[in-house]
Amino acid sequence: MPDYDHELLFSVSVVPSAHQADTVVALSQLAERAGLDLVTFSDHPYQPTFLDTWTLLGYVAAATERIRLAGNVHPLPLRPPAMLAQAAASLDILSHGRFELALGTGGYWDAIASMGAPRLTPGQAVDALEEAIPIIRAAWDTDAPGTIDHHGEHYQVTAPRGPRPAHDIGIWLGAYKPRMLRVTGRLADGWLPSLPRLRSIGELGEGNAVIDEAAAEAGRSPRDIRRLLNLGEELPAAQLAEIALTYGVSVFILAIDDPGRLQRFAQETAPAVRELVAAERPQPTPPNTASPAPDLAATRTPDNASDLATTPAASNLAATPTPDNGVRLTDVRVWDETTRPTGPAPDPTRHYTPAEQANGRHLIDVHDHLRAELAQLRDLIDQVASGVIDAGTARSHINTMTMRQNNWTLGAYCESYCRLVTMHHTAEDAMVFPHLRRAEPVLTPVLDRLQEEHHAIHKIIERVDRALVSFVGDPDGLGHLRETVDLLTDSLLSHLSYEERELVEPLARHGL
Repeated sequence: MPDYDHELLFSVSVVPSAHQADTVVALSQLAERAGLDLVTFSDHPYQPTFLDTWTLLGYVAAATERIRLAGNVHPLPLRPPAMLAQAAASLDILSHGRFELALGTGGYWDAIASMGAPRLTPGQAVDALEEAIPIIRAAWDTDAPGTIDHHGEHYQVTAPRGPRPAHDIGIWLGAYKPRMLRVTGRLADGWLPSLPRLRSIGELGEGNAVIDEAAAEAGRSPRDIRRLLNLGEELPAAQLAEIALTYGVSVFILAIDDPGRLQRFAQETAPAVRELVAAERPQPTPPNTASPAPDLAATRTPDNASDLATTPAASNLAATPTPDNGVRLTDVRVWDETTRPTGPAPDPTRHYTPAEQANGRHLIDVHDHLRAELAQLRDLIDQVASGVIDAGTARSHINTMTMRQNNWTLGAYCESYCRLVTMHHTAEDAMVFPHLRRAEPVLTPVLDRLQEEHHAIHKIIERVDRALVSFVGDPDGLGHLRETVDLLTDSLLSHLSYEERELVEPLARHGL
């Protein structure tokens, strides 16, 4: 079967044990720190030793910042679809778009009936699920007119729509038999089987064939359906890569209760699988980058190629924004780069005067200075590590840097430019962002996002300072110090490239 060319994601499934609730949360947080993409929890409300999965999902969402969340899987008979839609949308809003909805028909009918739900035959359970999915999607579609109006065999729903989720929540189905597989192809966004429940790995290919045929009959592309897999045990990276390339599986979920296994899966297995799969997939055409990446980037470790930003054409600006080469030193993400707003595309026929060109050039000059300071900062840490200077001396140097003095509230351009180029025009430069807002209101989302990132970077710089202070009294803290500097490197270089990409041309057009 084909590789559906989805981004590879790696996940853990944590048993929601009520007797080890703190451990469950701690493992979820460790999964995020280790760089995993998703954490899931089984959902068995009739199991008295388990936490309620929906309550747990909300708690873990509040205790994490980046990692995606899902049940694995929610038994539909125990939750009416209209209420399920509202719960899912609410959790997605509160977690800033990190929730996915995995559903099943319910397999433990004695237990399900003991909770007060109606007992259904397997065929009726599939019917009910097929009814429920359109109800859930209708509840999320707040642009549609009127209320939800569904009158089916299993559900009678007349209800208002909403709320709208923060992102397009994926509906993943735990499915094994042909009829459920066809429902997956027609209506779902993902197929989530468990490897231990399959007779052989070849059943993945058989299931794909049914799903793909049903998708095509419904006018969908087979690539519309992500293929996920619950692993019963930890498999070698080569075997997982073969499953990805042969059966199109792009999300591997490992049941875990041990921190060591979690970290090995995240830091050894996942990178190895990504490398093996990337080597076999057709390589994308590299973007056209007119200026070289900063020297610092040569020492960094590649991340997912999809993080590369496209730099707008600016040949007649006499200033080329420095592209983000998409490589990262850490697995931690301070923000989601995929949610960055963009401004209008430059007019390719527009020509700029030398004075206009200078405005964009100044921004890049200031940023180049900040990049140079970042390289200096990393060199200082290396000198501390080698014993050439002590941490106190390094901290003194850092406190004189522009990036440390910059308050990051009006942007690297406003504050650093006034300090480096025209200090006597501080008040004027403080009006750059407000000026751009007035001159081109469509830039407001971009400017708002830039200011949010400025605040985040300032917090990271403060963490570097605290790490240096801590290192003075604890030489074993060098590892933490390097981690914070690596995080600053990832965040600052990404931010500077984004700011240049979005502001060089507007600054040329609107001036200062």
